[in-house]
Amino acid sequence: MRWKLLVITSLVTAIVGAGASLAIIYWLLGPTRSIQTPSTPLFGTLLIPITAITAASIFVYRHTSRRRVLQAAATTLLAATLTLGAFVVATMFFN
Repeated sequence: MRWKLLVITSLVTAIVGAGASLAIIYWLLGPTRSIQTPSTPLFGTLLIPITAITAASIFVYRHTSRRRVLQAAATTLLAATLTLGAFVVATMFFN
């Protein structure tokens, strides 16, 4: 397996996906309102990390020669875990 490719791609995906999503949420709500009030634009921002994770999985799948499906699945799981962790840390930090 190409561990460097998996780890670097997952880290970049988590930073880009969660960072862009959190930046939009912060811009929509401002520093004073709580993230706990659900709204349609907030749920729409979750498409950004999903798109980034999908693109990273396709990238890893296309740039590996063996065990493609396993490496793409590992990238998906690692990127999703890192993105979820970024959301949890941001929620604890901003509330």
